Amino acid sequence: MLAEVSKNIFLYASQNKALNTAAKKWGLKFGASQVVAGMNIESAINQVQILNEKGLLCTLDHLGEFVSSREDAIEATEYNVKTLEAITKAGVNSNLSVKMTQLGLDIDRDFCVQNMYQILDTAKKYNNFVRIDMEDYSHCQITLDILNELRETYDNVGTVIQAYLFRAEQDVKKLKGIPLRLVKGAYKESSEVAYQEKEKVDENYIRIIEEHLLSGSYTAIATHDHHIISKVKEFVQKNEIKRDQFEFQMLYGFRTEMQISLVQEGYKTRVYIPFGDDWFGYFMRRLAERPQNISFALKGFFLRK
Repeated sequence: MLAEVSKNIFLYASQNKALNTAAKKWGLKFGASQVVAGMNIESAINQVQILNEKGLLCTLDHLGEFVSSREDAIEATEYNVKTLEAITKAGVNSNLSVKMTQLGLDIDRDFCVQNMYQILDTAKKYNNFVRIDMEDYSHCQITLDILNELRETYDNVGTVIQAYLFRAEQDVKKLKGIPLRLVKGAYKESSEVAYQEKEKVDENYIRIIEEHLLSGSYTAIATHDHHIISKVKEFVQKNEIKRDQFEFQMLYGFRTEMQISLVQEGYKTRVYIPFGDDWFGYFMRRLAERPQNISFALKGFFLRK
């Protein structure tokens, strides 16, 4: 019960605009520096280089969401373009992840799509891949609609499917052939659209992973759950699925030993690296996901990293 209460508090805080605005002035405090790779591109690229040297692949995410002005959306678009350019210039191995509400989705759909074109044109120029992060349920269908539109022109773009949504399995079937990151889900959704029990989320998660793998589609399994990872290992071996058809993904700052262990076992493993000053919403969702993360954050707060 206490864990559920704290989860709701953190999820509420993640969407509080006043707290988000204040957090930009605080800097990376309260343990956030352990899970956010700095405030600018340079610090993020530096972390990518360090992880690449350990055999880990990366994806960079310039934090920000729910933008309400065209100026901010244009600025975010330009920053994502600069990030792709910085990845190429540094010669590091990293993709890019973007949130479309940061690119103006809540302002104007076509405006957002044009911003996506600019980012994808740059990614294509540098032979890179862009992942559209899935946001809350209210943005799910429009995200998939835009993805399908973009896929008519670009093959270097994919998205994320969240296992706690009832619709997840059907979405995965419809997206056969498209590179997907499969996750459990990190937003607070109602019982009308999402499973509320961990066991049911886990069952659906395994189900959509197996569905996408068996369809021959490239699959990114994004989890820190060692039980899930073990099941995936058994499944791919049993079904003779080649290791170049999938990868494991984990968040920057979490379960680093397991990340290295997977690389040593010969599994492609990618680290999701968030950076930037709009870190508060992301950090609150990480605290909401697992009670263990709260003590993790408190440790960082007292260490004043």
